[in-house]
Amino acid sequence: MKKHFVLVHGVCHGAWCWYKLKPLLECAGHRVTTLDLAASGINVMKLHEVLTIHDYSQPLMDIMASLPPGEKVILVGHSLGGLNLALAMDKFPLKISAAVFLTAFLPESWSDTQFLPYGSPENPATSVLFGPKFMSSKLYQLSPLKDLTMATMLIRPGSLFLEDLSKAEIFSKEGYGSVTRSFIICKGDIAMTVNFQRWMIDNDGGVKEVKEIEGADHMAMLSKPEELCHCLLEITERCP
Repeated sequence: MKKHFVLVHGVCHGAWCWYKLKPLLECAGHRVTTLDLAASGINVMKLHEVLTIHDYSQPLMDIMASLPPGEKVILVGHSLGGLNLALAMDKFPLKISAAVFLTAFLPESWSDTQFLPYGSPENPATSVLFGPKFMSSKLYQLSPLKDLTMATMLIRPGSLFLEDLSKAEIFSKEGYGSVTRSFIICKGDIAMTVNFQRWMIDNDGGVKEVKEIEGADHMAMLSKPEELCHCLLEITERCP
């Protein structure tokens, strides 16, 4: 049965990072939507205009709100994109047949990544921009060199929205808690260790299915796109 996938990128990245996975899913007969979150990819907003996780997530919220009655999507969120998924799940649980969390990171060392203040004294925020050493050693170490090269040319400053999240309410059982959740572990991810990935799964308490990809770094959609597609198709078989 044809499904509709909505692919949500991680911090500093954009819709471009799904360029290998999107045609694979489409060749399998599914519809795929990719998007640039606010101040990401080719989105015209600037980071200084994006102070909260809600601001950052607005393009995803617009897509969810535009879905016709009765249509459900499979949300796939990579890295920080899991937070965007959680917001959409909380607000649009009836429009989501499943949510797939594709790894996430807790760097052991940020290396040459830059953190700079932005916002205002009343609404402080901190930007993040991955450095080439961090990307090559922690995020893309198993990906083709051409993908790392492309990424170093396309990434934009982003934010982890720590200041905003510190004041946020927890997600509801009626929204977030009601959506079927799966997690894909990338076993070669050294930006976020396998132990930490498993710790998140155990602490979430609601993950129904866990898949593992051998030899996938943090950017599984680039280092192991065929294997990632296979995992998503297997998850899809059990979606309503």
